Amino acid sequence: MSIIKKWNGLELHTKILIGLILGIIVGVIFGPKTVVIEPIGQLFIRLIRMVIIPLVFSSLIVGAASVGDPKSLGRIGSKTIAFYLCTTAFAVIIGLVLGNVIQPGMGLSLDVGNVSMEAKEAPPLSQTLINIVPKNPIVALQQGNMLQIIVFALFIGVSISLIGKKGEPVLNFFDSFAEIMYKLTALVMEFAPFGILALIASVVGSFGLSVLLPLLKVIIAVYLGCLIHWLITYGGAIKFFSRLSLVKFFKGIASAQIFAFSTCSSSGTLPVTTKCCRDNLGVSDKISSFVLPLGATINMDGTALYQGVCALFVAQVYGIDLNIAQQFTVVLTATLASIGTAGVPSAGLIMLTLTLKSVGLPLEGVALIAGIDRILDMARTVTNITGDSAATVIVASSEGEIDLDVANAETVSA
Repeated sequence: MSIIKKWNGLELHTKILIGLILGIIVGVIFGPKTVVIEPIGQLFIRLIRMVIIPLVFSSLIVGAASVGDPKSLGRIGSKTIAFYLCTTAFAVIIGLVLGNVIQPGMGLSLDVGNVSMEAKEAPPLSQTLINIVPKNPIVALQQGNMLQIIVFALFIGVSISLIGKKGEPVLNFFDSFAEIMYKLTALVMEFAPFGILALIASVVGSFGLSVLLPLLKVIIAVYLGCLIHWLITYGGAIKFFSRLSLVKFFKGIASAQIFAFSTCSSSGTLPVTTKCCRDNLGVSDKISSFVLPLGATINMDGTALYQGVCALFVAQVYGIDLNIAQQFTVVLTATLASIGTAGVPSAGLIMLTLTLKSVGLPLEGVALIAGIDRILDMARTVTNITGDSAATVIVASSEGEIDLDVANAETVSA
């Protein structure tokens, strides 16, 4: 009983970290046999996916309606999108610089066989803009089309605020529903340490630690790039635009980072990120319910950085020199491609084909990355949700919607 009491007394992020470490140990010891416990991890992922759509939909409606003034909504939206676009461009540049310095593809001679992947064609900008408006909102909800769901929720929220008193019953309903979803998320998260243990054990058991050695330089470049991006890009922005210390910021989002590292899903981590920003960083519901769902959809800094590193890696393996103009093309393409990347595991691998095609690199190069993509996915997903959290803090600070007493408190909520 004393062990159970001690376990129950731990913070959630500590429990998740314990689950992560135990998962690695179990994976190393039992290897492929860990497939037996993989269903536990899959069950956990299904529980998380169960809450994502209703949570995003209800919280975004409340967030948009709470902003009230459409001008205020436009101002907050402009700040958010500007931050995401700028940091994504910085992420690709960091990836390219590290790719040039570390040169992960030099000296490698790998047999890629006959593997080939068809590049995903980028739709015209006009079609992309048209596609964000759902033909049928119910279908968008059913299919989990996050961008269309966000647009529909924003329209409902703005309309509620415009009709005033008559919209209050609907707003009260969604407000209550959002609170229910927050509570349901907290209940699901109690299962997180066990789900994450199973997920990590399965990954390590399947690939083994030895799989990291042949492509270690790629992994080092991506992980180092992500760390630089956290500390310099996000850290500099938080220090310049808010009064929150970096120590408090990273401590406050630790649970979300560990969760993202384990699940490799920005969208799946959204409920945890929302809880961390609200309870640990003191960000108001008004800002967090708007900025975070938007970030989970369009902010893919980790994916963008990864594409910069991997494009140079593939070029170096095949002995192709990318000039400055081609590398600039990689920056533009990866920035735009990352915005269209779904916040689910391994989506960045498919989007990498678009970046490779933009500068004429062999698409077979994707096969080189596929074996370690899960390892890379862990780092880029943590970067994505760290960027979402940083944007939320910065926008909230600019709007006077952050409680620094909560953010600077010593106690960190699960």
